[in-house]
Amino acid sequence: MTSPAPRPKVLIFDVNETLLDMAPIKQAMDDLLLAPDSSALWFSTLLHHSLVMSVADRYADFMDIGVAALQMVGRNRDLAIDDADARQLLSGMRSLAPHPDVVPALERLQRAGFRLATLTNSSQAAVMAQLNHAELTHFFEQQLSVETPQRFKPHASVYRWAVGKLDAQSADCMLVAAHGWDVAGAKWAGLQAAFIARPHQQQFPLAEPPDIDVADFSALADALGA
Repeated sequence: MTSPAPRPKVLIFDVNETLLDMAPIKQAMDDLLLAPDSSALWFSTLLHHSLVMSVADRYADFMDIGVAALQMVGRNRDLAIDDADARQLLSGMRSLAPHPDVVPALERLQRAGFRLATLTNSSQAAVMAQLNHAELTHFFEQQLSVETPQRFKPHASVYRWAVGKLDAQSADCMLVAAHGWDVAGAKWAGLQAAFIARPHQQQFPLAEPPDIDVADFSALADALGA
């Protein structure tokens, strides 16, 4: 029988969709592309090409890849989206609000003595702007961006780099994310993981199961005994 994982000491949070509500950007993108759920196709295209760059040992800012992905999806629908319009839409990523369950749970986790940090595929400037706007900065001891290692999640080296930056051990760290691919990457890299089942988000069936699988941050805090 497999022993349960030890209680994590460090919680590392994904930012977009996990902490912050992407609904306004999704709606704006669906409107621009003249079709419902276009944002899901855009995100899949963005993630695909960020991983292409990592595998090919190349790096570009996540915003630049996001712009390119939006233009690609547009072209498939005979829509020409210029660079300025794409950047204007995606600039809204910096002014997203947190999901309603986030702040009360972070307060509980902080009081319970967990170390809290973030890890995002966005640039350092972007995540700092996002967390500042959402008034979440004070919860996190570090705001980590893949801009430094220049690999995108879920590349295993990114999670291991984050663990090193936090001066911790992988087994003591738990990645908290609303994306099955992110949770899978963290588990494969030796971290614990918690899946937050935001609407329309699914786990990857071929991955190791997460240590915690909950509907929201309140249930996460409960599961961690906070």
